[in-house]
Amino acid sequence: MRHVIEFLSKGGFIIYPLLLCSVIGLSIVIEKIFSLRRKKVIIPEIESVINNIKGPGDIGLASSICEKYRGPFANIIRVGLEIRNSSTEEIKEAVNDQGRQEVYHLERGLVVLETIAGIAPLLGLLGTVIGILKVFNVISLLGVGQARAMSGGISEALITTIVGLSIGIPAVVGYNYFSNKAERLILEIEKNSGILLRKVTRFKKKRKSHAV
Repeated sequence: MRHVIEFLSKGGFIIYPLLLCSVIGLSIVIEKIFSLRRKKVIIPEIESVINNIKGPGDIGLASSICEKYRGPFANIIRVGLEIRNSSTEEIKEAVNDQGRQEVYHLERGLVVLETIAGIAPLLGLLGTVIGILKVFNVISLLGVGQARAMSGGISEALITTIVGLSIGIPAVVGYNYFSNKAERLILEIEKNSGILLRKVTRFKKKRKSHAV
């Protein structure tokens, strides 16, 4: 640990925003590891009850199960069930509106992670430029023969580049991974919402035909 601190301390003041980026990025990654677990988002009990709805009498059971849970999937299905007696277009619009809100929650933090992936290497590059500028200042004052005097600027230039890339590369990988995972979960939610909508619509058509 002491060697790491000594290594980072040679990177100049640019190291501080880079460390801040690393802390924020790591916290987002850890949060997404837990919040984007499939079983946490696509709740098996709700998925099962949707697939097993056979008639209007099963709707009440589905509603009661949705009331027990919180999260994007449960919230979207709950909205569809609450207005099941409305027209098909109204149900679809309400589900889509709720879906857009839930997508925001699923993807929360990913924009920040994408920003970190972009600015960390740039901050490293800025540190590199500052370090090289210090080297040129030493050369202009002392000449090219003062290797020890120039080593501080060279170290700063190299260390900030290394740290910036070490933060930026994992951030890009994390952003792409969690974006794809969120997209897959959204598609699963849409699939289950579509199943529910088709069943509710079919029940309404049967009820109308019996009434006639």
